[in-house]
Amino acid sequence: MAGAGATYLFGTYSSEIKTTLGYDQTTINLLGFSKDLGGNIGVLSGLVAEVTPTWFVLLLGAALNFGGYFMIWLAVTEKIPKPKVWQMCIYIIIGANSQNFANTGALVVSVKNFPESRGSLIGLLKGYAGLSGAIVTQIYLAVYGNDSKFLILLIGWLPAAISIVFVYTIRPLRPVKHPNEGRVFHHFLLISIVLAVFLMAITLTEKVITFSKAAYAGITTVACVLLFAPLFIAIREELLVWKLKKQPIIPPPTKTTINTPKGEVDKSKQEAMFDDKSCFLTLCDKPKKGEDYTILQALTTIDMCILFFATFCGLGSSLTAVDNLGQIGESLGYPNKTVTSFESLFSIWNFLGRVFSGFVSEILIVKYKLPRPLMMAIVLLISCVGYLLVAVPAPGTLYVASIIIGFSFGAQLPLIFAIISELFGLKFFSTLFNCGQMASPLGSYILNVKLTGPLYDREAMKDLTAKGLTRSQAKELTCIGPWCYRLPFIILTSVTFIGALSSLVLVARTR
Repeated sequence: MAGAGATYLFGTYSSEIKTTLGYDQTTINLLGFSKDLGGNIGVLSGLVAEVTPTWFVLLLGAALNFGGYFMIWLAVTEKIPKPKVWQMCIYIIIGANSQNFANTGALVVSVKNFPESRGSLIGLLKGYAGLSGAIVTQIYLAVYGNDSKFLILLIGWLPAAISIVFVYTIRPLRPVKHPNEGRVFHHFLLISIVLAVFLMAITLTEKVITFSKAAYAGITTVACVLLFAPLFIAIREELLVWKLKKQPIIPPPTKTTINTPKGEVDKSKQEAMFDDKSCFLTLCDKPKKGEDYTILQALTTIDMCILFFATFCGLGSSLTAVDNLGQIGESLGYPNKTVTSFESLFSIWNFLGRVFSGFVSEILIVKYKLPRPLMMAIVLLISCVGYLLVAVPAPGTLYVASIIIGFSFGAQLPLIFAIISELFGLKFFSTLFNCGQMASPLGSYILNVKLTGPLYDREAMKDLTAKGLTRSQAKELTCIGPWCYRLPFIILTSVTFIGALSSLVLVARTR
């Protein structure tokens, strides 16, 4: 999962694509949408996972990852003729879609292996994916130096290599009840927070100190040690599980009969009768909330529609902010090195948002019976503050905005996935959780490509006209000033607020 978050680095290398291929901001935002489309349309990986073993899912994802990003690198380094825009869109869709295979292979299998800790587990795993940007950035600086063209190459081969190396270690296991399962996940959380704090300290230090390549090599080594530290906890706990397995186990009853009036059949026969029905015939015969829904049953519920709308508003706005973060820093006059710091800060707080929402929502729902959709509404309201700081910037506020946007963006994903698992069961979770995030690329397209990009280009054209230039005379269309993103982010704030209200509707329906 720590190698499955390369899509969050788009803001770092998008300016390289823009300069090398001579694109305007609308075209860059179209590429950003294509990246979001590929990264969030995970139905294919979900369906593949339903009928193939996990190792095949991971290997297919590795092939897509390398193929897509390697073609982008060849285009940016001009090793192939300049591709058309639609070709670049296909390359980035293929590359970004690979992360769904890593997500499906690692996350779904782990949730099924530890169903009673799903909130904490989803938060932890998605947290490492969110931290991926900062980890890959340090590796890139240590291996290639500060050349963003080689960053594209790195995110092409590194995640693919990780999937290949660990392909047989990720597999479904027979769940064994662990006496201290919660404590173990808290130990994992502690190590991950230490890693995040270390990366954040390095990121802030980079603003005042220029590290040598050897220094970056040392930093990357420490980061990798912290990344693999949970392995030792896992070995310790495997030994404990092995000892538990050696103890005699009283076998459970072989058959469960439902205590219902005379003439009723047992539970196993009921399930067999239900499974024999066509999925279309069971559309109106939906089970209770929390039981296993079929894919069509879940997708046709009002609850899923509300969740889709909240995802459209929340993740659509967040993805728009993420994809434009590099250009936002440029428009406000920050140097390129500082813009890279924004990306790393976003990545780290994205991680903290994910683990926070996963673990805290688990505590709130178990101890205080506060539902996850309520926390979703709170997170969306927090993100509105970050968007307003971009719309009305002051000196240094972009640091705060990147932290708030990163935290709120990260917090949304574990909540969405956990809500889906709680409402619709785990039987078809690999497909349903991928369906659940399909609304985010639609939101990204409307809010990013159709709204933010054109509004930015309109302001940039005003700058060109003021300088007495035409579009054909300028190599790239760039806007400098606090007004460049003001109107788009005011609109994003309004859309996200509406998404928060829709989450409250889901709270009422699932109370």
